[in-house]
Amino acid sequence: MTLLDNSRQISVLVEGLDHPEGIAWGPDGYAYAGGEAGQIYRIDIEKRTVSQLASTGGFILGLAFDGDGNLYACDLGKRCVQRVSPDGTVSVYSTGTRERPMFAPNYPGFDREGNLYVCDSGHWKADDGLIYRIRPGGATEVWSTAATTFPNGLCLGPGGDYLYVAMSVDPPRVIRLRINRDGSAGAPETVREFPGTVPDGLAFDVDGNLYMSCYRPDRIYRLTPGGKLDIVAEDWEGTLIACPTNIAFCGPKLDILLGANLGRWHITRYDLGVKGLPLNYPKIAR
Repeated sequence: MTLLDNSRQISVLVEGLDHPEGIAWGPDGYAYAGGEAGQIYRIDIEKRTVSQLASTGGFILGLAFDGDGNLYACDLGKRCVQRVSPDGTVSVYSTGTRERPMFAPNYPGFDREGNLYVCDSGHWKADDGLIYRIRPGGATEVWSTAATTFPNGLCLGPGGDYLYVAMSVDPPRVIRLRINRDGSAGAPETVREFPGTVPDGLAFDVDGNLYMSCYRPDRIYRLTPGGKLDIVAEDWEGTLIACPTNIAFCGPKLDILLGANLGRWHITRYDLGVKGLPLNYPKIAR
């Protein structure tokens, strides 16, 4: 894949957001993003408008949806995962475990059964990150303590057998952990190292290509199933793409890649010409 043309294939979708980190596609046909003062934004990608659905009063990072349209938001400020109902009602879904309460919940992702995997990045370069698994309803356990070096964005791979995690430091890389038959975590396997970067967000397309956004530099990579690595988007000026954190395939056909920019106030649209791998939107009994 050739490098996208910044003047034709990359654009600002909406502006006026408060340093968004997370971005997700909802089952109701809207995109959603978070703000650094706890805002939950709803985005109409056709009309290119944004409105505020709710606020947690914290600092919203990664986002995921269940099948009833409830949003699960990693809240760095409140050190928990918040559940935001379609009418904007906010409630705490998990604060971690008694032994390991959440410190820096960063990104959530559902499997088919409704288990929510949440990476906690820990302190910067303190090697104290981990991954939680929150069972449907909220019961929480530490799933893996083997991914310690600032685990960041995550996603399930094609088939759902592996959890892919962006590790921001020491070294910067993408790893994967098998979800064993009994639900336990396999040992981390390095997928690819990315020296000179700070990996942040991950997303797969339907052909099994993995897209990785970097907090630094302002760049998005594509890694093919065969191991070929391409830079698909970059902005050395840091304006159109500015500290890109999370990415998500959006739109009714999942053919629009959207990226949040923690360094600025907008959502960036990338016209890649590919469709994203559908995510899981499980029903969660309460």
